[in-house]
Amino acid sequence: MNDQSTSGSLAGTARIALACLDLTSLNDGDTEADIEQLCRRATGAFGHTAAVCVWPRFAAFARARLPASVAVAAVANFPHGHTDIQKAVADTAAVVAAGAQEVDVVLPYRALMAGDEQICVDLLAAVRAASPGLRLKVILETGELRDDALIQRAAALALAAGADFLKTSTGKTATSATPAAARLLLEAIAADPGARGHVGFKPAGGIRTVADAAIYIGLLREIIGDEAVTPTRFRIGASGLLNDIEAVLGGGAAPPGTDY
Repeated sequence: MNDQSTSGSLAGTARIALACLDLTSLNDGDTEADIEQLCRRATGAFGHTAAVCVWPRFAAFARARLPASVAVAAVANFPHGHTDIQKAVADTAAVVAAGAQEVDVVLPYRALMAGDEQICVDLLAAVRAASPGLRLKVILETGELRDDALIQRAAALALAAGADFLKTSTGKTATSATPAAARLLLEAIAADPGARGHVGFKPAGGIRTVADAAIYIGLLREIIGDEAVTPTRFRIGASGLLNDIEAVLGGGAAPPGTDY
């Protein structure tokens, strides 16, 4: 993943982005036909994505259509980040029962903004307990938190709860991933002795080109190190990015009408 002969080139960056991509479809109107197409694209001619990310109701369907080398991630407490622990645990239980490998859960960010840290602690603890052995990505919704101190506190709570990844955004709000928020999350991981060697980072939302992806790969290298440029430590949550990856690797223009 950190081959120096290719990492500086656009094609090398595209290969990294492909291998670390969580190809995502979380539209309200998604159907099995949409998810089947998503799974086909996740195993394309240029290689496999790291995972597909879908609603819990499609997790088993996706798992049955993918090779073991492509993980299935599904969401919990998504997208609003409510404070209903029972519902978040039910979402998580459905993901586990479907045979998925990863849970992307939204931290109750509005509660945190209102000063209620305890519900964040309790909900994350319950979801972590309900998903033993699964990779847990905690979505902080950094674009809504806005304030650096709040983003840092959200990161600390997620790490304390046993998050395997810090994820910026749901992609459902006005501001998704930004380099500034990415730096804060990466610095939180780097500063935590218990996290630095194993916790990953996932920017999500608004990343549509290989050039966009390169910004986050560069930050990862700078703050964590080259060893983190691997699907076990880095993911990109995106729907349309695969179009540009394929265009770069294929030497042509991105196909129209394939942005999920």
